[in-house]
Amino acid sequence: MLCFVQFMLVLDDTVVNVALPSIRDALGFDATGLAWVVNAYFLAFGGLLLLFGRAADLLGRRRVFLIGVGLFGAASLACGLAQEPWQLVVGRFVQGAGAAMAGPAALSLITLLFPGTEERTKALGIWGGIAGLGGTLGLVVSGALTGLASWRWIFLINLPVVLVACALLPRLVPESRVTRGARLDVPGAVLGTGTVLLLVYGLLQAGESGWTGVSVVAPMFAAVGLAAVFLVVEAHAADPLVPLPFLSFRTRAVGNGMTLLFSAAFYAMAFLLMIHMQTVLGYGPLRAGLAYLPYGAGILAGMWLSSRAVIKLGMRPTLVLSFLVSAAGLLLLSRVAPGDGYAAGVLPGMLVTSLGCGLSLPALTVAAVTGTTEEDAGLGSALFSSVQQVGGAVGVAVLVALAARRTDAAVDSAGRLHAATDGFSLALTVAGGLLVLGAALIAVLLGDGRPDAGGDSGAAPTQRRAKPGDESVDAERDPSPL
Repeated sequence: MLCFVQFMLVLDDTVVNVALPSIRDALGFDATGLAWVVNAYFLAFGGLLLLFGRAADLLGRRRVFLIGVGLFGAASLACGLAQEPWQLVVGRFVQGAGAAMAGPAALSLITLLFPGTEERTKALGIWGGIAGLGGTLGLVVSGALTGLASWRWIFLINLPVVLVACALLPRLVPESRVTRGARLDVPGAVLGTGTVLLLVYGLLQAGESGWTGVSVVAPMFAAVGLAAVFLVVEAHAADPLVPLPFLSFRTRAVGNGMTLLFSAAFYAMAFLLMIHMQTVLGYGPLRAGLAYLPYGAGILAGMWLSSRAVIKLGMRPTLVLSFLVSAAGLLLLSRVAPGDGYAAGVLPGMLVTSLGCGLSLPALTVAAVTGTTEEDAGLGSALFSSVQQVGGAVGVAVLVALAARRTDAAVDSAGRLHAATDGFSLALTVAGGLLVLGAALIAVLLGDGRPDAGGDSGAAPTQRRAKPGDESVDAERDPSPL
């Protein structure tokens, strides 16, 4: 049930992409306003994750999860019934806030429901694969519903999932929260949330207007300044929002760092490939959505292999292999040119890329929450989700701008379609290079333990519950922090 809800939340990251032209025509959006149908969700989701992740630890993970799901459902209904542009943008922002509450709480519940090494690895493998599948099938669902029914159904389809989750979760999952008398670090929450909000806003603006405008430079500098103040405040807080030793645990640090690279590559790929299929290859919205179906099958296959590979081979070999497979798939996709057929042109790269994605996401999820306990499971889950959102925003802003610049430079010497292909190819080649770099960093930085080795291995060791007054839990000790 928790995975099903996460599927819905991630689906809404991408579900509006194909429907944007229909939404523009129906509600009368201008070009700038239309971008905020996507950006409002990303801004609220990415900006509020740390705050609500820690709130789930302190106030109760099941409680925060159910509040978030209910808020998400109410906002989905408002989006589906919207009659004015501002109503849809506000609804999308509230959707993102609900997702920021529900997502980290759900992942932390799964982390605590399965404390054993192998069962946690398998459970998080399913979770990571389902999340990747949701992001991919958002494009398929959007194309199908927009082409066959109405764009409003991409929001209204969430309501049955919300109702079932709110009815069943109280019966299925017990409540859990921090056992000692900790309080929410209000200054840290304000500073941390402000930092991420400004960072995500600046990155979204960079994707629209380039990197030199005041709307980009000002929030980015403000984010850096707030981040510096945040670190100082957290170093002296009694119950910090993000304890600094929490960030230095090696497996988590490498897992989150590599998630940043992975998300940058794959968010940009999903955006660019959908545009490429519709503008260069001539696919309509429905056909472009259906073209992604094999991608879902590849993710499921990779997800099935991933948890088994982590258990048998260890975290490091699995992640190195998965990043290299993903990079090979992106390089294959970068060669798709005008006139190429689907079976010989798009499909091979799509299958290889999706297999690598399915292998990578579960293993990255396991790495990112390794060593978390009942005291900080929500924080670990929120940090992982925040890194995904920031990485995706960076990838879209940088790689889409890179593709546009190459296209503009080549349009005089080549036809418009071939110039667009040059930009697409360059961006996906750079994305593949990022994953090769990630594989090299993983090989150097990540511990080489197997899941049953404990300590700094690829999966979480069995945790003992922290007692009131504990400043460091044995399982949280890392023999070689970065």
